[in-house]
Amino acid sequence: MTRPVVVTGIGLVSSVGEGVAAHLQALASPAGQRIDTDRFAPYPVHPMPPIEWDRHIAKKSDQRQMEPWQRLGVYTAGLALEAAGLKDDAEAKARMQMIVAAGGGERDYAVDGQILTGLRNASDPGAFLNERLMSDLRPTLFLAQLSNLLAGNISIVHGVTGASRTFMGEEMCGVDALRIAQARIASGQVDAMLVGSSYNAERADSILIFELGGYLWKQPFAPVWERPERGGGLILGSAAAFLVLESHEHAARRGAAIQAELKPVQAARTRRDREAVASTLERLWRESGIGPDAIVLSGATGVAGATEEERSALSALAPQSKLHALGDLLGHPLEATAPVGAAIAAALVAADHSSEAVATAIGHRRGEGLVRMVRAQ
Repeated sequence: MTRPVVVTGIGLVSSVGEGVAAHLQALASPAGQRIDTDRFAPYPVHPMPPIEWDRHIAKKSDQRQMEPWQRLGVYTAGLALEAAGLKDDAEAKARMQMIVAAGGGERDYAVDGQILTGLRNASDPGAFLNERLMSDLRPTLFLAQLSNLLAGNISIVHGVTGASRTFMGEEMCGVDALRIAQARIASGQVDAMLVGSSYNAERADSILIFELGGYLWKQPFAPVWERPERGGGLILGSAAAFLVLESHEHAARRGAAIQAELKPVQAARTRRDREAVASTLERLWRESGIGPDAIVLSGATGVAGATEEERSALSALAPQSKLHALGDLLGHPLEATAPVGAAIAAALVAADHSSEAVATAIGHRRGEGLVRMVRAQ
């Protein structure tokens, strides 16, 4: 049995703003990016917009115990549930399952700094480190928030209490969250799922990690497609996207407004030999059955190699299509890349900009994905 899988709720937040309308407007007029070039200079970031957290995280105590990436994700999940007409439906949320794509939780910078400073003068660095780790660890027994706390807080705040899973693995975990959710609903294993991710780019530890890998853009802003010829690099962006996915029958039965249909999600993982990205994208494109007039939303990073190959492949595969580089608007949100692309693709279809929209999620170093939204029948 294969059932159509539809989108009934879209939650979306990025530096562009909050909600579907802000993102569609940004696509139409892409000149107004919000970029912070000062806080982490020389590394620009697309920052989180101002958010009225109380709208979807009512308790101040809940807000205080979450770091920014969790607040952003929990808030955006609330947007999706509200859009689907399920925010106040406790019975439906109790049955709803959830898949969250998440990276490592945010670190406690104060403890990190104290430990590193103390190690310099410790007579026995090993004993000092063990002692501080035993006394300074968070209650989670980790120097960072655990990745599955986002799903846990969505359950607590919004009452989504069906089975939940948390995937890790940079861009590909966002692709797989959508892929597996779509497959489970299509196969009849579950009727409704909440799927998404959030990423906080405004973190010194994330910037350090990407700079050590040589992936960051350190020059004045340049569009994604132009960066490779100047050395390449990505600009991180704070963003979150959650989708309520349902079987078409389930959505129709409760009278939900259907935004788009999510087709089977394509995923691959290559060794990134020369032309591997282009050939893999061509294969995924053929397997998806994408039409010639689809709007294409690229999650390209701007990192040299993969970015040129993706642009070349897309130019050949969809020469007549409108092509948008989401990184130009909202930066690169890592784990949230595929969910953000999927959310905007569904919004474009729902707003009748096209009968079909496709989002790519080509990782900065490994992993390739393709998400296709079409007008629901």
